[in-house]
Amino acid sequence: MEVEIWSDIACPWCYIGKRRFEAALEDFEHSGEVRVTYRSFELDPAAPPERDGDRTQRLAEKYGVSSEEVRAGEQRVVAEAASEGLEFRFDIARSGSTFDAHRIVHLAADHGLQEPMNERLLRAHFTEGRLVSDPETLVELAVEIGVPEQAVRETLAGERYADRVRADERTADQLGVRGVPMFVIDRALGVSGAYPSDVLRELLLRGWQREAGEQANTP
Repeated sequence: MEVEIWSDIACPWCYIGKRRFEAALEDFEHSGEVRVTYRSFELDPAAPPERDGDRTQRLAEKYGVSSEEVRAGEQRVVAEAASEGLEFRFDIARSGSTFDAHRIVHLAADHGLQEPMNERLLRAHFTEGRLVSDPETLVELAVEIGVPEQAVRETLAGERYADRVRADERTADQLGVRGVPMFVIDRALGVSGAYPSDVLRELLLRGWQREAGEQANTP
């Protein structure tokens, strides 16, 4: 059974959803027969390498709310993250384009390291205040989890894996993905959102039962 997860490195709910999915998968009796693939999704494809100015003020202007409301909302997300064992540091977060980071996730996938790369980038962004659009930061993080440095530098110097990122995003559009995280099973079942682990475990069970039913009906 194949599970595809569309997510963005700059999406807090994607990190929370990842933890909840991992808990669901751990409790799923057929977990050894589930293949998980992370798919690229940019919340802001037009984002600059790094956004300038005060983060809180920028978000307040973007959503038409007060700075106090932004801070209160972020504290709620911080609390949700903490309930999953994650430390979010919005006070030091740096935001910008995630396109190159997604390219590096695809590179890591070719080395059997997609999940560790995705995890490392999320932690760098949300916990460590690292700028994941910075080439040297991407090199350091990728090498840290075992991706060959030369391969990382060659990827960042050109357009390698750009087509894979765009292909993931086109597929998301075709599937009607409008928000992330989006969990899709065998391109047939899916839910959008960082649902509790029991809901995601139920999704896995439904997917497994569907696949078993199709196999039973095959002559």
